[in-house]
Amino acid sequence: MTRFDLAAHRRKLRDQGHWTDEHYDDFLRRALQDHPDKLAVVGDRASGVVRLTFRELEDRIARAAGGLRKLGVGKGDVVALQMPNWWEFVVAVLATQRLGAITNPLMPIFRERELRFMLGFARCKVFIVPQGFGSLDLVSTARLLRDELDHLDHVVVANGTGPDSFEALLESGERVELPPAGTPPVTDPGEASMLMYTSGTTGSPKGVQHTVNSMVNAARSMTERGHLTNDDVLLVGSPVGHMLGLAAGVLLAIFNRATMVLQESWNGRHALELIDEYKVTFSGGATPFLADLVREVQAGAPRPETLRLFLCAGAPIPPVLVRQASEVLGTTVTSVWGMTESLASTMTEPERAGQLSATSDGRPVAGMQVKVVDDSGRTRAAGERGRLLVRGAQLHIGYMGIPPEDTFDAEGWMDTGDLAYGLADEDCAGYIRIAGRTKDVIIRGGENIPVVEIENLLVEHPAITIAALVGYPDERLGERACAFVVAENGASVSLDDLRLWMDEKKVAKQYWPERIEIIQAMPRTPSGKIQKFLLRDMLQS
Repeated sequence: MTRFDLAAHRRKLRDQGHWTDEHYDDFLRRALQDHPDKLAVVGDRASGVVRLTFRELEDRIARAAGGLRKLGVGKGDVVALQMPNWWEFVVAVLATQRLGAITNPLMPIFRERELRFMLGFARCKVFIVPQGFGSLDLVSTARLLRDELDHLDHVVVANGTGPDSFEALLESGERVELPPAGTPPVTDPGEASMLMYTSGTTGSPKGVQHTVNSMVNAARSMTERGHLTNDDVLLVGSPVGHMLGLAAGVLLAIFNRATMVLQESWNGRHALELIDEYKVTFSGGATPFLADLVREVQAGAPRPETLRLFLCAGAPIPPVLVRQASEVLGTTVTSVWGMTESLASTMTEPERAGQLSATSDGRPVAGMQVKVVDDSGRTRAAGERGRLLVRGAQLHIGYMGIPPEDTFDAEGWMDTGDLAYGLADEDCAGYIRIAGRTKDVIIRGGENIPVVEIENLLVEHPAITIAALVGYPDERLGERACAFVVAENGASVSLDDLRLWMDEKKVAKQYWPERIEIIQAMPRTPSGKIQKFLLRDMLQS
């Protein structure tokens, strides 16, 4: 039986011109040649605003790379970043990439339980965390895990003081300068360089491995489809620990040698202020981000005069929101479908956004292919729902610790776990619409909730015999999670009880159930499988 050949996959993408072997340092070098004193990064946060030109950005990257190398970081080592949208994140990503290390962005919502698994699984060597962000003490947790995990050698504290601070890293006296043009990068651009976890449907998260080539192809595709240039200004409001904020924010700006404005924590009113101050032309995020901008302007905030394009991903966009964005914001909304595993695979052209962003999830960008198949693998006709498969230049090269051939078929296709159909209209050929999921996933505000893991934790509660987590619609977040619970011998259990339990288990708050329903028995199939569609029906009745 023929199996997936990763080496052949790489050769094919290079031969087709979709993988160009360009590196982030190449884009930085061009920026320094063309406009070294242009504003590269605006770091807007409660403690103050930091503005860096491309010359200043490169200086900090060179110093950070030198400091990390002094800590022992080299090719293939994993550096984890549990950072908010701060300038230190941008510097650290580009510094680790220059060293040939693997960058592992992590969401600031993660707590000790998630971090212990993620840092341990990847055998992270250095962990960079913020001081003074949010209500969680991320520094204490990081130091606790450093003492516990034998491979975690160093914790670096952004906005901290003392020898383990990010400033001390920059002042180590070491530098790794931008290499001359034509110098091969330390790590082949077709090898793993970015690791990001995605919530699994069978328990533990999976470590998605991306390459410089896959990330650069995503930036190129979004640039071409969205008509971006280095005159654009990008607002990065979506978390940089999420693939949307990283790929469609930070790295998209670096690719275009454009200005990025980092918003520390999302707030619609403040986002509009930043858009006005820095003349932002492009932004991206899940549906709630766009809805917040619309609501703020409807409530009296000034209309954003420069925001021409908003890339909306993570969940289908309500048609009314596309219309409101155009009428209220004067902004074109382009729909995008992708995953942590496949980045921005399909996208609607801005020219057709008014017609198609509300009714489709775009068509494949250059270098990407999708198809809809039945359970036997036969291609479905347009309009017929089936399993969505994807392959191409933005696809990851496999999950850490899992052979690639267990993820991709012999032709390189990956089953996304989404259900979809192709639009039947002739003038919409190639466009797809996501129509559901084959996997048990709840997406809250663009963030996947690890359903099985939360269910397992709920069942550990002494008052709960059986638990099932299902999603229910929410106007702003798309979905929220409801816990259906069978109590132990008539015991009493409340939503507050579940919150205390999740807090005790140190689970990210965004994963906590936000509703509870006590039932006598779970509806099941003859084979014993819980019928979650019936539970969802109960929520709507």
